[in-house]
Amino acid sequence: MPSQPGYYAPTGVFVCFEGGEGAGKSTQTRALESWLRSEGYAVRLTFEPGDTEVGRRVRQIVLDPATGDLADRTETLLYAADKAEHVETVVLPALERGEVVITDRYVDSSLAYQGAGRALDLAEVEQVQRWATRDLRPHLTVVLDLAPEQGLGRFAERDRIEGESVEFHERVRKAFVEMASADPDHYLVMDARRPVDDLATEVRHRVQPLLVQAKK
Repeated sequence: MPSQPGYYAPTGVFVCFEGGEGAGKSTQTRALESWLRSEGYAVRLTFEPGDTEVGRRVRQIVLDPATGDLADRTETLLYAADKAEHVETVVLPALERGEVVITDRYVDSSLAYQGAGRALDLAEVEQVQRWATRDLRPHLTVVLDLAPEQGLGRFAERDRIEGESVEFHERVRKAFVEMASADPDHYLVMDARRPVDDLATEVRHRVQPLLVQAKK
């Protein structure tokens, strides 16, 4: 599992949401953003891949079914390129301003999907992703855990990654849980089948102590 420790920003708060397809990450990122803004905090809500001009092009390549097959290493490097641009132009500047950065997916997704899902060497995948992101780690990573059969059933159409086998997504799910169990101080794992409001409340409780680093 991933090496420890990494670099944690001394200003701002970095919160990441991870999990399999259809687990409700977007719903929970928006709920956290809404609560933080109501409390007066500056918030930057973002996502991977695709929340930069470079990232939008990468996202089209890696997720569009029309792309067809990509070599596993090619896919890994494309995700790393998206992350490098994202951290450099979005995440780090916001943290330096003292904002709360909430991202839907980050490095753990590459470790889970390309490392475990594609069965690449996890240490090699991590080395590439950590280099791309300057080894910046979230202060808290929230893992929304859900069986692939339930999450994938929420999509009428699937992109390249969603269209992978259930076995692929089971390996991804297991990887997320294992990463979280190895570093409980920086992770929160929740059963994504629970009511949305209950999940949002638990997230707020874990984020609250971190806000001493954030600006209002």
